[in-house]
Amino acid sequence: MADRKTGQNRRKVPELLAPAGSLDSLRAAVNAGADAVYIGGRKFGARAYAENPEEDLLREGIRYAHIYGAHVHLTVNTLLKDGEMRELKGYLMPYYKEGLDAVIVQDAGVMDYLRRHFPGLPLHASTQTTVTGPESAEFWKKLGAVRVIPARELSLKELKKIKDRTGMEVETFVHGALCYSYSGQCLMSSLIGGRSGNRGRCAQPCRLPYVLTDGDRKLNRKNETTLLSCRDLCSLDILPDIIEAGIDSLKIEGRMKSPRYTAGVTEIWRKYLDLYAAEGRSGYRVDPEDRKALLSLFDRGGQTAGYYFQRNGRDMLALKEKPEFREGDEVLNARLEKEYVRGTRQLPVRGKAVFAPGEPMRLTVSAETGGRILNAEAFGPEVQPSERAEATPEEVRKRLMKTGGTKFTFAALETEVAPGVFLPAGQLNALRRDALSLLEEAILSSLRRETPGPAEEKTDVSVSGEDPAETAAQETALRLHVTAETEEQLTAALEEEEVTDLSFTAEAVPPERWKQTAGQIRAAEKKAVFCLPQIFREEAARFFDMHKTDLAAAGFDAFVVRSLEEPGYLKSLFRSEETPLPEFWFDWNVYGMNRRAEKMLLESGAARLTLPVELNYQELKAIGCRGKELVVSGRLPMMVTAQCLKKTGPGCDRRPGILYLRDRKGQEMPVKNSCMFCCNTILNSAPLSLCREASRIRELGPASVRVLLTTENGRESRRVIRAAADAFILGRDTGEPYEVFTRGHMKRGVE
Repeated sequence: MADRKTGQNRRKVPELLAPAGSLDSLRAAVNAGADAVYIGGRKFGARAYAENPEEDLLREGIRYAHIYGAHVHLTVNTLLKDGEMRELKGYLMPYYKEGLDAVIVQDAGVMDYLRRHFPGLPLHASTQTTVTGPESAEFWKKLGAVRVIPARELSLKELKKIKDRTGMEVETFVHGALCYSYSGQCLMSSLIGGRSGNRGRCAQPCRLPYVLTDGDRKLNRKNETTLLSCRDLCSLDILPDIIEAGIDSLKIEGRMKSPRYTAGVTEIWRKYLDLYAAEGRSGYRVDPEDRKALLSLFDRGGQTAGYYFQRNGRDMLALKEKPEFREGDEVLNARLEKEYVRGTRQLPVRGKAVFAPGEPMRLTVSAETGGRILNAEAFGPEVQPSERAEATPEEVRKRLMKTGGTKFTFAALETEVAPGVFLPAGQLNALRRDALSLLEEAILSSLRRETPGPAEEKTDVSVSGEDPAETAAQETALRLHVTAETEEQLTAALEEEEVTDLSFTAEAVPPERWKQTAGQIRAAEKKAVFCLPQIFREEAARFFDMHKTDLAAAGFDAFVVRSLEEPGYLKSLFRSEETPLPEFWFDWNVYGMNRRAEKMLLESGAARLTLPVELNYQELKAIGCRGKELVVSGRLPMMVTAQCLKKTGPGCDRRPGILYLRDRKGQEMPVKNSCMFCCNTILNSAPLSLCREASRIRELGPASVRVLLTTENGRESRRVIRAAADAFILGRDTGEPYEVFTRGHMKRGVE
């Protein structure tokens, strides 16, 4: 079995975190040298279709890992609906008491709940939280997170900035599948088939073939159809750079893959972490045979080093469909199966056995695991004088050393055997079994916890009937909010009297005209609102730093916040300006799926919350809509990605525009590329329209309804706004504004 090397001059290396979709995979990962394993239980994990173990098996897995000093991180990395919050405490308690080492979390409400109800349990902010910088990391730190798993698209420079600014542990993916979309910002599977990635049920439609067009011409190259399918990540070549950037944990993706995959990838990554620890950068080389082995274990069209030093590119994509069958390395697979999947790792033990006449047999054992030394002592029957052949130290030692089939092996054993004593083999075997059993219990009991006392909070908002959004601004009449992404759309919205709130994006109006445009909006007796990017990274920070005077001088009434990076950034930016900071309206993708999550967002500065688009009517009614906003019309973004389909197809010309992705059923999804912030947004083929649901929505009592304008021209924008105004503000039924549309999740919701 693979064991960590020891030595006085070894360099410190990050934790190696391996995936486990089953108990077999957990064992294989630990056996192959993982420092920690992440695994889901039967609920609330982002891989609902993995073979997630039941409670007894998962507790067994925690015990197995702990024997060898490995940690177990449980995934609770989905968004929870309000009613599901009631299940959290009972679900987690057995694992908490068993000594669970950490929980990976996406939901702000879940993070707050766990912090209060499970003291001492380390909490990690999932990559599903779309952390893109230090400000969003700080949000999760304030909620109790000690570790953050940032977006996979971040550069090593950006990761180091998060680490340096927050002092949090940083975990990053180094091997395995890459999502095309920023994690937590993908609705493709949700909108197409009702299987939400935010709920652990992604159907991976991104791996299917597509055609890229400009409306008329096909733009993707011959035989390149899997335009949204990334190559698998393998960053072995740049491991020294990752280590020297101060990353704390290296994460292997693959909870849906086999135990052999887990074992093989873990074994190779363990090898190179140990190589760096022993030799440093100067002695670091990757063996081509190991690259070959990794591709044999899984190959989706080649490998990429990921985003650490690259913003995007064709070379990061598979592009061609994966062959249905590939011949694997049977010799490698057989070895991995035997050594790691079916084998049992043995922990080195030091022992001392003493046998003196008239005294009980005594065996003391100790082992170092997880940086701690644990001891146990077992006693046997009183030692008797020999009436026949007397025992010798060599014979006794040989008998006690037989630990085959157990979790332990003697690295050293000292025996003190008085002359002339008789030591039956059965008694020696029992003494060894008792000592090792006591040692195992000593290791495990040192990590177990007691049942925690009551949480320190007056009211558990996750199960109460209170609505935390009642503290948000209340309106006596339903408001109509329109978001424009072009100047033509903005002009159309200005002309409609019923529009009360008008927001626009940075792409719609140049910075030097923000103040003028805000004045025109207010002159039309509407609130002037600025809509920030859905992904806020260094490009966005540089852009707004450059135009901070324009942003402050515009005198906006509010900002639409679409990233948790933005509130902290804006607070810092406005500190240097004389104008007051406008209020924050959190958009639907800053998820408040349950009441406790809403409370956390309100406490972080939200003056208005936008309800998640994945809740159905009954769920919206249960969570309460008063004081909040509901999106009722427009094309929803299915993906926001660092990749660029224009760059993949015809090539980057640094000009924003609209292309189209056509799927196998002929549906066309508009794709907007934002060169200003270097990202793509793939929009749903069918726009959302809830005009015919207006009476039911008014019964829900939101403060505001929202129209999203994305690809519409001026005439189309007027029609969409007019339909929403008639239906929601004036109570008229003038029909739907689109020929083809969807009611989204209003009826069906998501699993």
